[in-house]
Amino acid sequence: MAEPFHDDWRVLYRVVAAHFRTESFAQGVALVDRIGRLVTENPPRVDLRPAGVTVTLLHRDAALARSISAAADDLGLTADPSAVQLVNVTIDALATPAVLAFWSAVLGYRQFGDDFLGDPHGRGPGFGFQPLDSPRPQRNRVHIDVAVPEDQAEARTAAALAAGGRLVSDAHAPKWWVLADPEGNEACIATPRGRD
Repeated sequence: MAEPFHDDWRVLYRVVAAHFRTESFAQGVALVDRIGRLVTENPPRVDLRPAGVTVTLLHRDAALARSISAAADDLGLTADPSAVQLVNVTIDALATPAVLAFWSAVLGYRQFGDDFLGDPHGRGPGFGFQPLDSPRPQRNRVHIDVAVPEDQAEARTAAALAAGGRLVSDAHAPKWWVLADPEGNEACIATPRGRD
């Protein structure tokens, strides 16, 4: 059985992330410095901003997650699970290999598996490709997937609906909800449920 993660951490698709709020950029730098001393291999992605530090573990290392949380706690920093998310752009495609090859070239992204492109520098959103059985006229074929922690999904969905969106489908909830803006452009609020 896998070692459990600290409560600060949330699973997003295949990665694990935590966000620690800071009161100053210097506090964030101090946390990043401590993380640098903890990591010997498989370094996490670290996003340092004046209001917080987001740490993403590309390998599910529960011991490292607990050590990073302990370092944050030593510095008096609090985790904010509502600030953790992962954004992917999803393209519906009839000919996935051809469409994927085009987007790989345009974006300079690397291919992972048969249906996903990732930024090799970890800066931009991922691009996923979903197969279509037949063309869909009068419907967008590109939508945004926003992966949030499972315990934040219903609140995020409710906020989108309160902001003028509408529910297109909850047939796959709690794995994902399909929402649309007032003009019909779609987005999915997704969780890690069933993705392992």
